[in-house]
Amino acid sequence: MQPLIGWPLLPLPDEHGRLQWPELATSARDAIRIILSTRPGEQLMRSEFGGGLDRLLHSPNTVATRREMRDLVRDSLARWEGRILLDGVEVWEVDGQPSQVRVEIGYRLARTGAPSAMNVTVDLEA
Repeated sequence: MQPLIGWPLLPLPDEHGRLQWPELATSARDAIRIILSTRPGEQLMRSEFGGGLDRLLHSPNTVATRREMRDLVRDSLARWEGRILLDGVEVWEVDGQPSQVRVEIGYRLARTGAPSAMNVTVDLEA
């Protein structure tokens, strides 16, 4: 039997007739990843949406670049993901990898107050 597909592309009900939507924590985490990996101007109807980290990909790994990256992440998440309360963003050098930085994001879910964190590694110019 072939899987059913239709428009709009929504999840199909399970055997009990319930739709399986992602949990809030998973959805917020996915949204953070999407925001950080989207270039402003990439989405047709929301030309300002995105983190803008692509502007820094060929920048040298300096304190100024890491500070600018921290500010971009903080500002874009505050603007585009209202389901989280940002506790902090830190950008660190990766030991032994001069062309990489590690972005550490600490946040709480606004609805529940549950703390969470995620890390992203970004390649810069060596």
